[in-house]
Amino acid sequence: MQEKKRIPLKRLHRLRTARKQAAETDDLTPMMKAIKAVHSVTSTGSTQPEDLERQRAAQELFGRLVTPNLLINTTPITVNNVSAEWVRMNQGHDRRHVVLYCHGGGYTCGQLGYARVLASKLALSTGCDVLSFEYRLAPEAPYPSAIDDALRVWDYLMYMGIGARDVIVAGDSAGGNLALELALAVKAQGRSQPRALVLMSPWTDMTMQGASYQKCAALDPMLTHDYIDSCRTAYRGANSTLEWEDPSLSPLFADLRGLPPTLIQVGTNEILKSDSINLAKAMTEQEVYAVLEVYPECWHVFQQMPIPHAAQAMESVGRFVQKIL
Repeated sequence: MQEKKRIPLKRLHRLRTARKQAAETDDLTPMMKAIKAVHSVTSTGSTQPEDLERQRAAQELFGRLVTPNLLINTTPITVNNVSAEWVRMNQGHDRRHVVLYCHGGGYTCGQLGYARVLASKLALSTGCDVLSFEYRLAPEAPYPSAIDDALRVWDYLMYMGIGARDVIVAGDSAGGNLALELALAVKAQGRSQPRALVLMSPWTDMTMQGASYQKCAALDPMLTHDYIDSCRTAYRGANSTLEWEDPSLSPLFADLRGLPPTLIQVGTNEILKSDSINLAKAMTEQEVYAVLEVYPECWHVFQQMPIPHAAQAMESVGRFVQKIL
């Protein structure tokens, strides 16, 4: 009789945890339950090298599977030692304006292949060339490495003669945090702001005090409290003296006056929902034009997926950008 193959205990524990988390609430749709089960296996919250390697490889595979291929071409470049990529439509498009895209991944994951998913969708929805870049990741390169890299790419666009008013800065999740921090850094230097910000499920409050951290804990199929805590700890760095509410980490608490018009999109089922709601409120109170869109039954950075709400959200991005331009 053939011996039954044993499943390693570590993997078995993850699978059991995934099943338990997926069944915690009847409010999750079947799709969200499936997403939660898969994501809990690949994103354990660990920042150990072997776990990060697996998470980063999974993101690259995801990018290859869901990136739109039609009507898009890519050109790799290096910008001041930062790997970057132009994503453009094959057919006629707007060559006067650029979307500078900051990818997500908790500041611990994300490469150009992963970024290509939303970079392609941004190119298709806005009609603009999109420049994405591979900023250094934590814990190997903690704060302020990512911001320094973003500024290098921003300076490259300015050097190429693309004015600040011709650049829309977009970002999702941690990339939304980076997009905001880039705008704040440019402001601190006394330079012109980008034309607009487009933020998808932005991570704006590293204190983790928003109401949705509790209310949406069982509903969120993508993120957990432990995962967010591990990412923020890795990003801040072991020797940092910064508090979580420092505006360098949590742009929600920054002086937002003077920032450009901003579109914020978030799903109802996100742990980070409060980060978006509170940001929109803070911007409005500080006289920044902010549009908040909350999509029902949607999860963290749902815009990546081939679903109707994602298509609606990207169409809204296109309308917002064309209105601002």
